[in-house]
Amino acid sequence: MSISAADVKKLRELTGVGMMDCKKALTETNGDIEAAVDWLRSKGLAKAAKKADRVAAEGLVGVALAGNKAAIVEINSETDFVARNEQFQSIVSNAAKLALEVNGDVAALAEAQYPGTGRTLQGELTEAIAKIGENMTLRRSAVLEVSEGVIGSYVHSAIAEGIGRIGILVGLESSGDKATLEALGKQIAMHIAATNPLSLSADDLDPEAVERERAVFVEQAKESGKPDNIVEKMVEGRIRKFYQEVTLLEQTFVIDGENSVAQAVANAEKDAGAPIKVTGFVRFALGEGIEKQESDFAAEVAAAAAGA
Repeated sequence: MSISAADVKKLRELTGVGMMDCKKALTETNGDIEAAVDWLRSKGLAKAAKKADRVAAEGLVGVALAGNKAAIVEINSETDFVARNEQFQSIVSNAAKLALEVNGDVAALAEAQYPGTGRTLQGELTEAIAKIGENMTLRRSAVLEVSEGVIGSYVHSAIAEGIGRIGILVGLESSGDKATLEALGKQIAMHIAATNPLSLSADDLDPEAVERERAVFVEQAKESGKPDNIVEKMVEGRIRKFYQEVTLLEQTFVIDGENSVAQAVANAEKDAGAPIKVTGFVRFALGEGIEKQESDFAAEVAAAAAGA
């Protein structure tokens, strides 16, 4: 029978198992999703299926570079203990390298052939889930590339080469001296790790974010009792300050504490021997945006005792 992509996707979401295995399971069970779950469990994927609903907000961020191109991935686990597991570290490192080949497409990355196993990356994660005993998820991936120049990178809280809790890529387009560009790229990446800018410049800042800030500034300025023309000037001044705080090029460069990032880049052009343009950046901080389940062990014990 014909198996729909929607059913394959649904089974994958239920079990955390790779697409090819899900499709095979549905084929073997004539499209019955519940039976397909049992089929996957009978084939040794039960642990992965049972753990698929657990929140995974720990893990590692991995970075891989190849010439003028770099990739970054985040793979999550349930506890930070797994981040110290060599098998998990190897998966994250290899996933970053595979992401270079698929240009950061997460769906394609999950189905990419994992080196030396005959399995996909998702299949390798499933094997690791069964072996290590925790849920693990491939969360996101991105690629940054320049036609000429370098991709600066930095991994904060690194536990091995290219893997840690925060990863940053920044693109520098330039025909200048590579050593100068690489040094500057790393410094800017470290700056991004520290300041977490919202955008490269005011031009690509989310308009909704700007309007939210403007609305707050308007209300604050009105409370001053000043005339409308003064209120308008106060609001515009605060908006300019907002840009300076949240856009990379206008932020004060943490490396020297004096110049803006844009000015620091301009200053480096003399040593580089050519103009330098910051084309973009990517910052992955482990677990950001994931709702973690908080557990009160004492309360759990008390509740269990009360129900006994």
